[in-house]
Amino acid sequence: MGSSAFTLVLVLALVACITSAERKCQLSGLWRNEQDSLMEISAVRDNGDFQGKYLTRVTLTGGCAHASPLKGAQQQCSEGIWPTFAFTVRWDKFSNATTAFTGQCFVDKGGKETLTTMWLLREAVGSLEEDWKATRVGRNIFTRKRTPKGKTLLSLSPSCEDATSPAP
Repeated sequence: MGSSAFTLVLVLALVACITSAERKCQLSGLWRNEQDSLMEISAVRDNGDFQGKYLTRVTLTGGCAHASPLKGAQQQCSEGIWPTFAFTVRWDKFSNATTAFTGQCFVDKGGKETLTTMWLLREAVGSLEEDWKATRVGRNIFTRKRTPKGKTLLSLSPSCEDATSPAP
């Protein structure tokens, strides 16, 4: 009875270790939000810094969006706590706005990874009197997008040039 109880405790300890290792949240990779926007985050450095690209499906002008650079940092967290992070996106080539995101990464019991974020978008305005309407706030939830090996944000999304080119 003593050895079987020891074996049971050992097995439960190993399962707990495997489960917590499998449930670790990694920011790097390709993510999609409920607006169908795509975000690709490169590897997170040892100091928490990361960069990537963001392709929004929502624009202020209604025009074609280009993949825009993002830069951020992940808080180095202790064991058992999901990491928090923040990043900014400079809407490159199609908008005079910048967005700051802050959020946290979660993994549910089934292994589904989710990034919950809040954002502030600052749009340029022409005068101090218009400042009141220059900032918007919102929420996005991102889920990991599984892709074939080697596929990236840019290879999965049509470019603006493709959308405006005449058909052959």
